[in-house]
Amino acid sequence: MTSRPAREPATAPAAAVIGVDSSTQSTKAAVVDAVTGRLLAVGRAPHTVTGQGGARESDPEEWWQALRTAVAAALADSGLDPAEVIGIAVAGQQHGLVVLDADGSPLRPALLWNDTRSAPQAAALTAALGRETWLDRTGSVPVASMTAAKWQWLREHEPASAAAASAVRLPHDFLTERLSGAAVTDPGDASGTCWYSPGARTHDSGTTRGYDPELLALTGMRAELLSTVAATGATRAGGLTEQAARALGLPAGIPVAAGTGDNMAAAVGLGLGAEGLLDHPVVSLGTSGTVFAATRNRPHSALLAGFAGADGTHLPLGCTLNCTLAVDKVAALLGLDREDAAPGGEAVLLPFLDGERTPDLPTASGLLHGLRHDTTRQQILGAAYEGAVVAVLRALDELPLDVPDAPLRLIGGGARGTMWVETVRRLSGRPLVVPEAAELVALGAAALAAGAATGRDPVALATEWGTGRGRELPAVPRDTATWNRVTSVLDRAAPALLAAHP
Repeated sequence: MTSRPAREPATAPAAAVIGVDSSTQSTKAAVVDAVTGRLLAVGRAPHTVTGQGGARESDPEEWWQALRTAVAAALADSGLDPAEVIGIAVAGQQHGLVVLDADGSPLRPALLWNDTRSAPQAAALTAALGRETWLDRTGSVPVASMTAAKWQWLREHEPASAAAASAVRLPHDFLTERLSGAAVTDPGDASGTCWYSPGARTHDSGTTRGYDPELLALTGMRAELLSTVAATGATRAGGLTEQAARALGLPAGIPVAAGTGDNMAAAVGLGLGAEGLLDHPVVSLGTSGTVFAATRNRPHSALLAGFAGADGTHLPLGCTLNCTLAVDKVAALLGLDREDAAPGGEAVLLPFLDGERTPDLPTASGLLHGLRHDTTRQQILGAAYEGAVVAVLRALDELPLDVPDAPLRLIGGGARGTMWVETVRRLSGRPLVVPEAAELVALGAAALAAGAATGRDPVALATEWGTGRGRELPAVPRDTATWNRVTSVLDRAAPALLAAHP
């Protein structure tokens, strides 16, 4: 499946780059003019996610096949000569655990970021050092999403697979290695593992630069199994191998950037970071709901993940598991279109359909409170929107920002929905910027590819491209009554939800 941009270029570009967004549900490959940032074409291919209860797994080989399919479709739709492509980079879903054999083939399906089976292991890791120590060392308190917790789950439940592992990869660097032959990751994606300290980038320890030896020892991880941490996501991991070039129909030897995680790539695509907007918060509404900002201030909050940005800044981030998919599920149960919603009134719906990450309730289920005879289906759906948005926005006040009143930048699939936009606007009470670009993760990856190919700073490139520009919406008075009602139910329900699902 492909989609054309609204405006085709009048002439072919002198050079193009490809940015790949390998997300939970699909791969998107964007062909982008390396000079202007014009989006020439996007190819798409789906992923299969399996598992019941807390399990969420995917076959990494399917990601590789999806990347090939998406790149081929985008190139065909763009009309470009593949020889005009000068670089490629991958941005991928964070935290996933990929274990490989000696031939580089997956030993088992990848454990995805939203697989909550590793919640007990995350709790045990937290207890082993204490929350404050984890915050000091990594900027994050272990939760089920983090790679180290998933590795512990594998060691306990599938020790043969853990013992047989010849390499351990994150989703994006698994694909980067397929492209370049180099086992390279970046500080951004590495900072979501709970093995890496965002404040330790100058360590000179070969292939383990930036990894914390004591945390590796705690989790039984051998440093030689992990990817090298490059200086930034724009670093050239290597050249496109002959085998990958044949698979993709691209010139062999073109630069493959180190790439990064999806949230870090979105920040690059928005022009956030050292050369762009600092301390401007972003709310992303997709499978997960996230709030993050590029800042020079290192965070210290158990509600945030203390990530690094792809450009060397900090990228503190709060993440909820339940966002657009959860609300769409509620709409389907009610037989409503997702836009056929109204403010929830007295009803409060906590849409924790897959457990939750922020707050840390990995085994929780959804909760509907305040139902009356006159409550409508539309209000129940509106309450689902409100519950999801409040969960995301609660982390906003934890971001260590020096520009506290900056507009919220609203991205992700939900940013295309009127009800999502108006609910964020009403519950935040802040002005919004809704970027016109629909593929910010892929565009951020494209900027990383262009940076690796040209030596330019990718944030500066994205700023020149204008990919973060968009519709500006003024602030409206904050709906404090709804905010207080939802947060009150959430605070009272959290202990009971945790106790009911130990």
